[in-house]
Amino acid sequence: MSVAVTVRDVPDKVRDELAARAARVGQSLQEYLRAMLVDSVRRPTVQEVIARARARVDTTGVRVGADSILAARDADRR
Repeated sequence: MSVAVTVRDVPDKVRDELAARAARVGQSLQEYLRAMLVDSVRRPTVQEVIARARARVDTTGVRVGADSILAARDADRR
């Protein structure tokens, strides 16, 4: 089931830019905004990611230092 959502007081410049972006990908403004909302809900918020990481550390007791993280990142760049 779906429901209609209304957003009021959107500045003209914002609406125009969103409409232009929608047109560039061949979508109506409604299709474009719906896809943005659906995509936004699929991804966890920053707060949720941080909470999961903290819970994992609390459960496992494992902490990884910044040096280890940066070394692992840089190892893939060689």
